Formats: sequence, structure tokens, C-alpha cells
Amino acid sequence: MTVTVQSVVDRVQNILQDTTGIRWPTAELVLWVNDAQREIALIKPDATAVTANVALVVGTKQTIPSDGNRLLSINRNMSSAAGGATGKRAIRLVDSEILNAMNPDWHDPSVTGDAAHTTTVKHYTFDSDNPRVFYVYPGASSTSTFIEIVYSANPATVALSGNLGVPDLFANAVMNYVLYMAYQKDAEVAAHQQRAGTHYQLFTTSVAGKAQLDLAANPNTDRAGSVASV
Repeated sequence: MTVTVQSVVDRVQNILQDTTGIRWPTAELVLWVNDAQREIALIKPDATAVTANVALVVGTKQTIPSDGNRLLSINRNMSSAAGGATGKRAIRLVDSEILNAMNPDWHDPSVTGDAAHTTTVKHYTFDSDNPRVFYVYPGASSTSTFIEIVYSANPATVALSGNLGVPDLFANAVMNYVLYMAYQKDAEVAAHQQRAGTHYQLFTTSVAGKAQLDLAANPNTDRAGSVASV
């Protein structure tokens, strides 16, 4: 991220014709920049995607790091939680009902057979209704079980002197959200209420449109029927 918060605030103040921050103080605009980043992460979670090596807790139930808002994917086992760790066995997403049918006792640490808890994860399950939690199969037998995950992180709070906490491509979306909030401040003026609505629509269209473009450009989109033999 290289776009500065100052540059976004400057553009907003120019549009508002309030370059000295009399009606809309600079500190207030910076607060709305941070609000915009959180809204972007909510609408498009992968905008703040982080790849991290994590140590599991003992058992099947796991939680993403405290700075995250939802799990995006799990890739593989790792040799440690260090940044330069060695990759190991791949981990596949499966439906929990399949595991429940195969072995209803797979959450039990005393289970034996294929579901016996160990330090190598084969599968994971995920419920979008509880996006910070996931379950691993087999369960982790110790805290020396390491995996690589991708999760959506909560954007760090930024200051006027810093850079945006979302990718540069979202700079216009952030600007439109700040303008939306600024005009909402004077919503009793009909023209400002209308402009607020326009800028919010521009914000949502920009973020949602980015999601559609990413889907179209996703290498996995055309994988059906073209999977190479392995």
C-alpha cells in the first residue's frame, strides 16, 4: 500500500471546497477513512487477505488470529510457524457432514484409526455463519501442529501521516466513502443528501465491481474440464 491518507484527505477537501478543514475537520475525515477501510473488508474480505503460518491448539476446534475477521482458506501443513517454514502435506476443504458420517467420534481425542489426533492435518471444515472458527481433521494432538492459512484481517487504524491499510486500487472507493460521510453530516440540505447517496453508490459499485472483476480473472474460473492429470 503506497497511497497516503494525506493524499485522499486532500482530494476530499478539494471536492468539498474546504481545504482548511473548517466545516469538516481533518481529524474527522481521517476517522471516516478508517471507517471506509472496515467497510471494504466487510464487503470484500480478500481485500485485506493475510497469509500466515499458525500453531494449532490441541483438538479439532481452531480459531484464526485475533486480528482476523474471517477465514478465507487453508493451504498446507508447515514445519513451524516461522516465516521461512517448509511446506508439507496439502489440506483439503471438506463438508463436515461427510466426516460426521465417516466417523461421528472424530472430535474425541481418544478416537483411533484414520481420525486419531496427530500433528498432520488432512482436511478442514468451515461454516460461513461462524467465520472465525474452523475444524481440522484429524484433530491436532499437540501445539506443535502448524498450518498455513489465509484470512481476512481487520484493517489497521491509519493516521494522516501514514498510508492506507487497503490496496491502492481501493483509494477511490475510500475517497467516495469519506465524501458520503461528509455530505451525510449536512443531510438536512437536500442537495447534500443527494450527493451523499451518489457517493455511497459509487463506493459500493467500486468495491462490488472489483469483486466481479477478480472472479472473471480468477485462474480457477475455467478449471472445470481442463484439470491436468497428476
